[in-house]
Amino acid sequence: MSKRIAFLFSGQGAQTVGMGKDLVEQYPVAADLFRRADATLNRPLSQILFDGPNEELTKTVNCQPALYVHGSAALAAFLQEMGGTVEGVVATAGLSLGEFTAHAAASTFDFETGLQLVDKRAHFMQDACDATNGTMAAMIGAEENTVRDLASEVDVDIANLNAPGQIVISGERAKVELGVSRAKDHGIRRATLLNVAGAYHSRLMDSAYVRLGKVLETTHFETPKYKVICNVDAKPVSTEQAIRDSLREQVTSSVRWAESMVYLLDHEKIDLFIEFGPGGVLAGLFGRIRKGTEVLSISDVPSLQTAVAKLKE
Repeated sequence: MSKRIAFLFSGQGAQTVGMGKDLVEQYPVAADLFRRADATLNRPLSQILFDGPNEELTKTVNCQPALYVHGSAALAAFLQEMGGTVEGVVATAGLSLGEFTAHAAASTFDFETGLQLVDKRAHFMQDACDATNGTMAAMIGAEENTVRDLASEVDVDIANLNAPGQIVISGERAKVELGVSRAKDHGIRRATLLNVAGAYHSRLMDSAYVRLGKVLETTHFETPKYKVICNVDAKPVSTEQAIRDSLREQVTSSVRWAESMVYLLDHEKIDLFIEFGPGGVLAGLFGRIRKGTEVLSISDVPSLQTAVAKLKE
């Protein structure tokens, strides 16, 4: 019996200078997507991915479309190696920005439509960052309820529930810093400020929520060919309005990543996850979510060829 497979896509923070360069050199399908991305955005995004500098790639307006293009290109190259299709794929999911790549993989929209949405989202979020003084902090080694109590006490939001014991808070800088200083009092093992441009997945992104919502209302969505698990509810979305709502809500809501992966494991009975994106970040989270889960991570030519060899065994 074939395995039940889910494709996963990276979110902001996974980016590295040089990502995708060897894929473009070896796979024409990957090169074509990078060429189309530069043409669609009317700027040399591929040059920033390949050559940096890192400060330029890390900017929200570059980083989000860069990860979308890289994930899409890695998937295209992988599908070419697999002869066009992979038997057993039933679902996709992506961390924050990666949810857009997951929808593109499921043919909810075409590559260019997804890229334009991501580019607008990135600009709207960057504007929200520039208009507010926000930041984020990781709370390591704490129960969810403990972090929720702390967040409520200092008036910040829960941004990411990445894995048990790995939760991120987000909000006004002074309040997040206060949360970090009080973390030990709540029994939280470690609290660390993150090097981010603003308070993503918090109420400080309200302006981006409104502006992206208007764009989504005029965007057409097809019924996804795979189940796409949304970050907001950790459940599949399939109707046009549900997809619009989930992609809009995601900007200010918690990313329920751990819950999404548990849904895929327990409800969709996924046997194998294939991660597309730099660094194997999502594979690493399974160590806390469900140890022993089989994950193949594809970020460059060597990792792609290793994954293909394993699948063809």
